[in-house]
Amino acid sequence: MDKVVATAAEAIADVRDGASLAVGGFGLSGVPEVLIRAVHATGARGLTVVSNNCGALGRGLAVLLADGRIARVTGSYIGANEEFARQYLSGELEVELVPQGTLAERLRAGGAGIPAFYTPAGVGTQVADGGLPLRYGHEDRVAAATAPKEVREFDRRAYVLERGIRTDFALVRAARGDRHGNLVFARSARNFNPLAAMAGRVTVAEVEELVEPGGIDPDHVHLPGVFVQRVVPLTPEQAADKPVERRIVAVSPAGEEVRN
Repeated sequence: MDKVVATAAEAIADVRDGASLAVGGFGLSGVPEVLIRAVHATGARGLTVVSNNCGALGRGLAVLLADGRIARVTGSYIGANEEFARQYLSGELEVELVPQGTLAERLRAGGAGIPAFYTPAGVGTQVADGGLPLRYGHEDRVAAATAPKEVREFDRRAYVLERGIRTDFALVRAARGDRHGNLVFARSARNFNPLAAMAGRVTVAEVEELVEPGGIDPDHVHLPGVFVQRVVPLTPEQAADKPVERRIVAVSPAGEEVRN
């Protein structure tokens, strides 16, 4: 089955207001930048996003965030994204903060058809006990908070029940892909991409290099095409666009960072 779609706009044309998106990437590494900008061009609003973080330096999901397109984020890292923090603390954005490993497993579990699983991460904290602010209201008051989760003991150790995640769409970026949707990710850009791809009911992959079926050694496939519905080949210019969030090449004797 040939899953190649000519343009990013065509590949995400059915993303509507209120859609949920699982998005690959970590910081600025492996972010499906072209697909995110195509979603922005649709004008879709009220989006629910599941991603490790919500963009940085005006790139990636920060494009949607800055334009008020995102209503809810499930993620594990706010970092130095000041707009993300501002919207969260002002009550404009609902945020579910999840331990990073738990987020990864929730995406994988959803894609594998596992509705829930137990993990020790978060036991004894608000992650399990509830009370983490989801949304702030007037005068910095918590308008909505997480509910307590089931905790069960296995082999004399407590574990908290976490739900698998499924989303309407998944947007990912791969180094190589074939027309059947088999994908290969490059080094650290692999990060959350395979997991996000598994969680989407419709998964769209932008690929830096498109090859014909058989052009990828089966032993080198990181994500089989069964999880991918649409493949968008990038132009050489789009494929080469790989910003670095914080590049440091040396530290001076005075302890100052010398950047490239």
